[in-house]
Amino acid sequence: QVDLVESGGGLVQPGGSLRLSCAASGRIFSTLSMGWFRQAPGKGRTFVAAIRGSGDPTSYADSVKGRFTISRDNAENTVYLQMNTPKPEDTAVYYCAGGPIDFVYQYWGQGTQVTVSS
Repeated sequence: QVDLVESGGGLVQPGGSLRLSCAASGRIFSTLSMGWFRQAPGKGRTFVAAIRGSGDPTSYADSVKGRFTISRDNAENTVYLQMNTPKPEDTAVYYCAGGPIDFVYQYWGQGTQVTVSS
């Protein structure tokens, strides 16, 4: 019912910034709880950030608190992940996820690669 498409990944230097976008279609976006996950090379998929339909409150993994910000624009059916001061350990494929219940995600995007390197 919901299609999620990530974009904005790429190569970024440590201390730089990058903004990932996730465009949703197929359902009224404001009803969805959204999240970002990532999967680093050789590791499992882990939680990064979450945002409720209203836009608040938000939740973050400890590893990204103070550096990453999740936000959404319901008028544009889009959720964002602003990545400030990324570190090499942030290198991963980043996935957008959504669902009708907070932290329970039924819909997943295809992923976008983020590489943090000098």
